[in-house]
Amino acid sequence: MSAELAVVYAALILEDDNIEITADKLQTLVAAAGIEVEPIWFSLYAKALEGQDLKALLLNVGAPGAGAAAPAGAAGAAAASDAPAEEAKEEEKEESDDDMGFGLFD
Repeated sequence: MSAELAVVYAALILEDDNIEITADKLQTLVAAAGIEVEPIWFSLYAKALEGQDLKALLLNVGAPGAGAAAPAGAAGAAAASDAPAEEAKEEEKEESDDDMGFGLFD
């Protein structure tokens, strides 16, 4: 088992028991499993997961825009949906300007 995976499993165990995820607690769980992990991983994961709702992150893994704040209200959703369409139109316009009437192999 990789060191990173061991720390992730330890974080999931702590979250499942509603225990705050700290570097010391992660290190204790990984040591109890008998896996050697460099100490830097514990502090990195503890800082990255600080204040995060790990259960919500897991439930929204495959959802589009997972982890990003949703736009407020219907107006925000409409504005967000119009932006990609405008960008696509602009890109099509730029591509059509490249055609100068001759081909690559003429």
